[in-house]
Amino acid sequence: MSVDTKPTIDHLRAEVAAHPLWYHTIELAPGVVTPGWFDLRQIVERMPWPDLNGLRCLDVGTYDGFLAFELERRGAAEVVAIDIADHESWDWPAGVRGRGTEFLADIAGPDKGAGFRIARRALGSNVDRRELSVYDLAPERLGEFDFITCGALLLHLRDPLRALEAIRSVCRGRFLSAEQISPLTTLLHPRRPLLDVGPALSELRWWTPNAAGHRRLVEASGFAVERAVRPYAVAFGPSHPRAGGGLRRALLTRLVARGDGIPHSAVLARPRV
Repeated sequence: MSVDTKPTIDHLRAEVAAHPLWYHTIELAPGVVTPGWFDLRQIVERMPWPDLNGLRCLDVGTYDGFLAFELERRGAAEVVAIDIADHESWDWPAGVRGRGTEFLADIAGPDKGAGFRIARRALGSNVDRRELSVYDLAPERLGEFDFITCGALLLHLRDPLRALEAIRSVCRGRFLSAEQISPLTTLLHPRRPLLDVGPALSELRWWTPNAAGHRRLVEASGFAVERAVRPYAVAFGPSHPRAGGGLRRALLTRLVARGDGIPHSAVLARPRV
């Protein structure tokens, strides 16, 4: 089957089942839904979207491509999606790089872009996926974009400010940043920007801000926040191991984000002149 040929339903089901790890829960065809770790379908309308008709758009850290395909669905004229090429390119902490790379290769398979390609073909999408780190974004490499999304990536980065400044360098319009937040510090310090140092390096979690901290990171990188939405919870998908957190975290998430799953905040920003 060629890259651009749409698969039959039976072939698609077989492809979905054979793929070792789906990060996103995506409906690829009637009755065919990827068993992702996270399901954004119920919260996507709560994110602060502008009108995307006719715009050139970028999705940063696309993984299986849920947000990239959403940009296309909302009328973008062109969508580019970037992600790192392989598991070795993650921002691994010192001392765990080899072990972490082997761990991800074992659970997710060696081909980081396989899920995206399956989804792109099934959806008949024209999204252009490029293997590129957020740190390497620059106008001379990809040009500039009218709208950029970045979902739940900053917590995995050693230097989120450097990443946001790179995004700023290619943004000529608006930027939607959606990030996992700490429910406890969001509840206790709603106006004070804070960052928690991630305890779970096995999850490659460097920083978790509260909602105010997320906004401050975006502002510190040269953006002016135009709109922020109330924290929301991204639901676990069918294959998520649901490890860690326990009852206390679940209760905090329901209190802060009014839902079950992982608490997030989202802001819509524009480059500050």
